[in-house]
Amino acid sequence: MERIWIAGPCAAESREQLLATAAELVEKSASAGFRLDYFRAGAWKVRSNPDSFCGAGEEALPWLCEVQETYDVPVCVEVMNARQVELCAKHGIRAVWVGARTGVNPTEVQQIADAVSGADFIVMVKNPIIPDLKLWMGNIERFLKADIRRVMAVHRGFTDAQENVYRNAPVWQIPIELKVRMPELPILCDPSHLCGNVKWIPQVAQLAMNYGFNGLMTECHLNPSQALSDADQQMTPAQWVELVTHLDLRNDTPDLSLVKQRAKLENIDNQLSELLYQRMMITDEIADIKRKNHIAVVQPQQWQQVVKRYQTHPEDVAYQEFLEKFLELLHQTSIERQR
Repeated sequence: MERIWIAGPCAAESREQLLATAAELVEKSASAGFRLDYFRAGAWKVRSNPDSFCGAGEEALPWLCEVQETYDVPVCVEVMNARQVELCAKHGIRAVWVGARTGVNPTEVQQIADAVSGADFIVMVKNPIIPDLKLWMGNIERFLKADIRRVMAVHRGFTDAQENVYRNAPVWQIPIELKVRMPELPILCDPSHLCGNVKWIPQVAQLAMNYGFNGLMTECHLNPSQALSDADQQMTPAQWVELVTHLDLRNDTPDLSLVKQRAKLENIDNQLSELLYQRMMITDEIADIKRKNHIAVVQPQQWQQVVKRYQTHPEDVAYQEFLEKFLELLHQTSIERQR
C-alpha cells in the first residue's frame, strides 16, 4: 500500500519559520528512513475568532515556493476560492486542499474545481465539518470530473456537540464507508484537527492505519508553544518522526464490515476511558470541597440521582445486571478516593 506523509505548520507565520521547519522535517524523516511527501502550511486560515491569526496570506507564497525549491518537497496549501488557486499556480504551488468549512458549500467547491480544471494540480479534499458522506463524496467527484490527475480524501473529524474528549468526533464509519465506495481513492487522516491535542495523536494515527488509511496529514511546528495558531495540536518535527516510525503499518485490510464495527467500538472505548478518568478527577475535587466544608463523604440522595441517570434500556436485562455491578464499583471507588 502506498504511504503518504504530509507535515508542516498550521499557519505560515514567517519565511524563517517555514524554511526552518521544512529543514527539520526533511532531515529527520530522511534519517529515519522515509520521505516527507508534502510540506503543508496554511497561507490563508479560516478562523472562528476574527482576532485569531489567519496566516500571512499571499505574502507567504514566495516563502513556500522557496521551501519547495530548496528541499525538493512539494508544498500544499489550503484554498477557499478560485483567486487563491490562481495565486498558488502563479507561484508554482500545485498541491492544494479544500478545508472542512469550505466543504459545506458545494458552490464554493465547484468554483475551486473549475479553477483547477485541466491544470496540473493535486487536490486533497477534507471532510466537511458536518458528518455527511454524500456531501464529502460529492466534493471529491467535482474534482474527478475536472480531470484532476490526483485527488485524495482527508479525514479530520466532524463537529459534534456530544464529543468532549477529542476536538472533533472521529465517526470512523464515515471514512471507512468512503473507502468502501471509492476503493481507488487514497484517504489520509488529519489527527491534529481530529484530536486537538498532541497527546491523543499517536493512538488516533494508529487507528487510522489499522483501518487501512494511506497516510497522515499532521501539523508540525518548531516551537509549538510559540505557535500563533492551534498550539496544542502541533507536534515538533522530532515528535512527528517518532510517531511515523512507531506506527504499525498493515498491508492487509480485514473485512470492511468488521472494520466498521471495530471502529465504532474503539472510538467509544477511547472516549469512555478518558471520561471515566475525568470523572475521577472531579471526584477528587469534590472531596476537597467536602473536607473544607465538613460535609459527609457519603451522600445517599445525591448517589440516587446518579443512578437514575443510568436507568436507560430497562428492557435489556443483561445490561441492567451489568449496570448494577458497574455502578456499585463506581460508587465504592469514589467513596474510597474521597476518604
